[in-house]
Amino acid sequence: MEKEKKRFHPGAEERLIFADSQHTGLMRVQNSAGSSLASEKTLARNGHSLSRMTTTKRPVLRVSPRDIDEAQKRLKGLVIRTPLVPLNLEDSQVDIYLKLENLQPTGSFKVRGAGNAIELLSTEQRAKGVYTCSGGNMAQALAWHAQRHRIPCTAIVPDTAAETKLAGIRRYGADIIQVPFEDVWKVATDHVYPPLKDRTFIHPFSNAHMIAGNGTVGLEILDDLPDVDSVIVPFGGGGLFAGIAIAMKSRKPQVNMYACEPDTACAFAASLAAGSPKHVERTPSFLEGTGESDVLPEIWDLVMPLAAGSLVVSLKEVASAVRVLFERHRVVAEGSGASSLAAALTGKLGSGPVVCVMSGGNIDPSTLKMILDGRVP
Repeated sequence: MEKEKKRFHPGAEERLIFADSQHTGLMRVQNSAGSSLASEKTLARNGHSLSRMTTTKRPVLRVSPRDIDEAQKRLKGLVIRTPLVPLNLEDSQVDIYLKLENLQPTGSFKVRGAGNAIELLSTEQRAKGVYTCSGGNMAQALAWHAQRHRIPCTAIVPDTAAETKLAGIRRYGADIIQVPFEDVWKVATDHVYPPLKDRTFIHPFSNAHMIAGNGTVGLEILDDLPDVDSVIVPFGGGGLFAGIAIAMKSRKPQVNMYACEPDTACAFAASLAAGSPKHVERTPSFLEGTGESDVLPEIWDLVMPLAAGSLVVSLKEVASAVRVLFERHRVVAEGSGASSLAAALTGKLGSGPVVCVMSGGNIDPSTLKMILDGRVP
């Protein structure tokens, strides 16, 4: 366990980091004086962004609670207000609730942010078309909205993308370009794919309109469960966590916002421990939507002040959560979506109430069968 306090920004509040010796399990960041909550309240009252400016020249994301409120109005009738249901597990020591984003039209939360971004395109941008890079869920969501508006759409996806996600992208009429994962990540870091530079690139997570749309999940959680203590959000690129955290912290500053990541790649946990964005080695797994090797600097600046920590889970724990969801609720969750429940079931967050965001349900049938048979993909 680290004994020394670390300062993340000059003049910022002190934060203490606690981590176990093997860098797995809970990584928790606490305010030493509670000053960040006061600053977040001030920002919320004034309708300003909860993002942080940096001294280096790099992209700065600004997303305010007002942006999220406007996104909610914009998305009314376009996406589902998903249910929040209590976990049916009699031996659980934690009061757990499931936010079922797997029930969205394209099977994941991405339909919220993509819908908000599409609605804000100009006539000229719609005529030229859009594209994104994605493990599959963002591509499906963008293609679904683009099809509604008859906007040309292309998805750059990894050559390891699940077939169920590729089928969805094709079903919604988008073109697919498959490349190695490293090339997909390069598009995410460069914010451009040169062959499509004349089209509008809609980033899957480092995009203010995407984040604002994602934040509507947080508004619904607070409406349905005002006394929520903690929320666990799968962390891949960080856009879902950012949106939900901004929405919830602006209305209930004392809520604890936790990320969750697989131990095969937990860049956010490593970054929290170090106090700055850190690169980690990534091992591919059946959790396609979470577990990245890096946290983009602009995402780090946005989410670091809002995070209570990151919960790191094993693939075995995630597979077990997928089985629990199917057997107890007949909920089909992909690995990334079930990771939040896996984190909650470790019991490291107290008795709750804890909300687990089920971010998606696009899992290949063969992978699901393997898990239901008791194996770990």
